[in-house]
Amino acid sequence: MKLKNWGYVLALLILLAAPAVLYPVLVMKVLCYALFACAFNLLIGFAGLVSFGHATFFGGASYICGYALASLGFPTELGILAGTAASALIGFAVGSLAIRRQGVYFSMITLALAQMLYFFYLQAPFTGGEDGLQAIPRGRLFGVIDLGDDLIMYYVVVAICLAGFALIVRTVHSPFGQVLQAIKANEARAISLGYDVSKYKVLAFVLSAALAGLAGATKAVVLGSATLTDVHWGMSGLVILMTLIGGMGTFIGPVIGAAVIVGLENKLGDIGDFLATTTGIDWFRAIGVSVPLVTGLIFMACVLTFRKGVIGELAHVLRPQRAGRKVVDDV
Repeated sequence: MKLKNWGYVLALLILLAAPAVLYPVLVMKVLCYALFACAFNLLIGFAGLVSFGHATFFGGASYICGYALASLGFPTELGILAGTAASALIGFAVGSLAIRRQGVYFSMITLALAQMLYFFYLQAPFTGGEDGLQAIPRGRLFGVIDLGDDLIMYYVVVAICLAGFALIVRTVHSPFGQVLQAIKANEARAISLGYDVSKYKVLAFVLSAALAGLAGATKAVVLGSATLTDVHWGMSGLVILMTLIGGMGTFIGPVIGAAVIVGLENKLGDIGDFLATTTGIDWFRAIGVSVPLVTGLIFMACVLTFRKGVIGELAHVLRPQRAGRKVVDDV
């Protein structure tokens, strides 16, 4: 068995045992954001498309799923599917418009359309405005499994996220994924070989949007809420940060990046209190309210010293490089 496969087995065992030592809701939140980051990485890391508006798919699915469960009485699985399908449709509309331009113009179009949708969610009656949707019920999976139990909910989220991750891995290693990487490497050559580049880009955008929507809908069920924060441009920046810290173009990198960012947001205050209590220096307590500063410093450190992200640099060091060939990281 290859080393990377042993790594996947170890990661699975850690996930199965995590609730014994960690708060399940926190780990579920990490998993949802990890799937979101992996979905974004599929677009930027393997297709070379930089979207500045991916929060609209993540947050939009949260709203659709929350409304379907809280107001329409949908079963949990149908609510999640509704959110995912809505994100896929929005992704098709946004992608079809954005791919008409390349580079920074593509990115600006995605940002502009995401901001338009942000104001739509702010004004729409079904979103709850600035208050958002609260008390979204978890319900029962297939009408049988009670998701109100955090432990049961945890393993359902693990199954959803592993399915999404497996789909991304399979997509990248499929002929479709190989064409995407060819387009990223040399779009003009891909066109000369007869590939419909626009069609491949739109399909990649839709798939990425759908997976981001799956993450957002699952997050809404886990936390029982959907707010404007989920569709704000800051969320799009956050997922970019997760991907770059972990390693763009790798499979595990975005997962590590999501764990770092979510862990800092939730535990940095505890770390500051611990340091202040241990050392007697109250200044450390200020760390708890300085999450943007700390994440910014981490990002600067990665840009200056780990240009390929933590996992990307690790893979570069450990993997023997073949002269004259460009090797795609499979970690």
